[in-house]
Amino acid sequence: MIYLDNAATTKPDERAFARAREFLTDKWFNPSGLYQEGFALQGELKKARSALLSHVADEENFELVFTSCGTESDNHAIFSFGRRGNVVTTSGEHSAVAACVAELKTRGVAEARFAPLNKDGGVNAEALLELVDEKTSLVSVIHVNNETGAINDVNAIAKAVKAKNPSAIFHSDGVQAYGKIPFRLGKEIDLYSMSAHKIGGLKGTGALIKRRSLTLRPFVFGGGQEGGRRSGTENLFGIKMFEYAAEEKFRTIREDCERLKACREILWNLLDKNIFIRLSSTESSPYILNVSAAGLRGEILLHMADDKGLIVGTGSACSSNAKNRYSRVILACGFDEKTADGVLRLSFSEKTTEQEASRAAEILNESARELKSRMN
Repeated sequence: MIYLDNAATTKPDERAFARAREFLTDKWFNPSGLYQEGFALQGELKKARSALLSHVADEENFELVFTSCGTESDNHAIFSFGRRGNVVTTSGEHSAVAACVAELKTRGVAEARFAPLNKDGGVNAEALLELVDEKTSLVSVIHVNNETGAINDVNAIAKAVKAKNPSAIFHSDGVQAYGKIPFRLGKEIDLYSMSAHKIGGLKGTGALIKRRSLTLRPFVFGGGQEGGRRSGTENLFGIKMFEYAAEEKFRTIREDCERLKACREILWNLLDKNIFIRLSSTESSPYILNVSAAGLRGEILLHMADDKGLIVGTGSACSSNAKNRYSRVILACGFDEKTADGVLRLSFSEKTTEQEASRAAEILNESARELKSRMN
């Protein structure tokens, strides 16, 4: 089996699992317990919090709150600070952000403003800035587009937003960036969402980085864990898996980027250009290649490839249950419905090989040619 749907989820890192296993089998106590074992686990929780933060930000200005996933982190950020006036975001956001902003509008809390996209799925930064005014309470811009892999320069965009409205809060969904592309959070970014299972951690674990000067409203009420901002017994096994998986990812992050760029280009170069067109740019994340077999149904190609031992996606897995047939993000890039219908998202991990990329191209070509012959 060749697995190229890593933007949906990744295989848990075996090295991280081996290190974290003791928190499942031996150190399984409640971190809030007022006994020796509980105090010890509080220390482990603090280590994980510090380690995960240190890869992208400094502890002097930022802190990290654990959540259950990237979607919860996005919800916590947006419903905490999208409270008045208008909220500005992009037409290329993950549904976790897009749905929250739409809900704010439905509740009559804030006006929702969506900035247009460039052809590659990145936001049109100039158009976004035109939407920001003195009544803007929150701006949310995805760091790496989860469908096309387009990379937004969130530090530069945040700086421009703050120059126009210093009181606006800036949030970024970094789920497809953290542990995958090198970066540091600039001083203008206030909130940043992360997810463990995108980098070899476990489902059910995420985090929200926040600027220390911000007061984050409680999102889950109860026993007061996470400084009262997110109550509930901490999933320490999942958190330690997140810590150790991130450590592995950041150790080779630059080398992995360069190697996966080569894998991505090998796959693209071997695809039949009479069938497939490229939607991702060459400057996108090396972890994502979005293509379209325009005139063919991407979902059918997905199943045909699956039968041949290749797993790919057609877009955001989190939106697979949506009623709309076409990706709103691909349409927002300016592509027509015919192109959107043929979309396949091929997403890599640090374990993807050049041989797998080559074989994946062969399978996709075979499947597309078979489907075309059936239609003739």
